[in-house]
Amino acid sequence: MPHDQDVEDANSPESESTYECLKCGRLTESMTHPGTCACGGEFQNRGKSLE
Repeated sequence: MPHDQDVEDANSPESESTYECLKCGRLTESMTHPGTCACGGEFQNRGKSLE
């Protein structure tokens, strides 16, 4: 990501992160990890790589 497009406070513990269910694709925003989705899948922080 080019430097001019960095999201301010993206890694700040005071800001919400977007999480995506790896099973059904549902998106949710939360200050902390939301746990498991209603479908039974695990949420992954979209700001972090799966690699």
